Amino acid sequence: MFAAVIPAKNEEKSILAALTTILRLPVGYIILVLNGCTDRTFELIRSIPDPRLHILYFTEPLGIDIPRAVGALYARHLGVKGTLFIDGDMSGDIYKNLLHLITSIESGTDLALTNCYPYITNRQKLAHLVLKFRARLNRELDLFKILGLATPTHGPHALSEHALKILPSEAIAIPPLTLYWAKKNNLSIKVATSIPHEALHSPRKHRNHARLIAETIIGDCLMGLALHQNAPLTRTLGKHTLLGYHPERRFDLLAEWEQSLKYQDIFYEQHVIIPGPSTLGKSEGILT
Repeated sequence: MFAAVIPAKNEEKSILAALTTILRLPVGYIILVLNGCTDRTFELIRSIPDPRLHILYFTEPLGIDIPRAVGALYARHLGVKGTLFIDGDMSGDIYKNLLHLITSIESGTDLALTNCYPYITNRQKLAHLVLKFRARLNRELDLFKILGLATPTHGPHALSEHALKILPSEAIAIPPLTLYWAKKNNLSIKVATSIPHEALHSPRKHRNHARLIAETIIGDCLMGLALHQNAPLTRTLGKHTLLGYHPERRFDLLAEWEQSLKYQDIFYEQHVIIPGPSTLGKSEGILT
């Protein structure tokens, strides 16, 4: 049985469109990781009477990529055979692409990626710099010939049950490190589908956000390069330390979540919401 993990923060404008696609997929669980939502995202999800929906609700923002790792740990806890990751703001018509990712995992791939740059176009200086470091890491890992610029940082992707079991949660929370650990453990990695970035229909963000995202991705790639070179972890390039959104990543909550899954303690109960058998279509109940 497959799971789909959907991180979402204030996605009331896109979450229903994204779910319209995901609900059609052959998955047994749809795991929504809501972190720090202050809009109607939660309310809209609760209106969907589907028993596959599991909501992991965190009132505190978890930071970028941490929700993906939270969902991955929960999917592993459920004993799924594979997990698909798609952001809650990806409202494009990408159903067939998501099917390709699932099929790839079912066929023996451990890490199935999306190529969001299937053709070369003129790019802004900032985007060009990000792609340069993505390419550098893929080359250092001897993956560029099969992956090109593809990375778990960008676009839907999927992990096998085997990958879920052996990848450190911190690696899933820093996507370029997923590539490092997958390569280190001789996992099967491939590009399973192509989606031009524009077709994801992710909303455009403000300019400062683009800069911070770029710093985050480049810093993540620098960490991946340091791991590969067996050097101390660093996000420094020359005189610049590229933090971006990295300081906002709540690794403390991720560690607490991983521990709580083992014992299904109070922390676990506070954050897991699933449809109850008598409340389906009306409301959800806390899993106890």
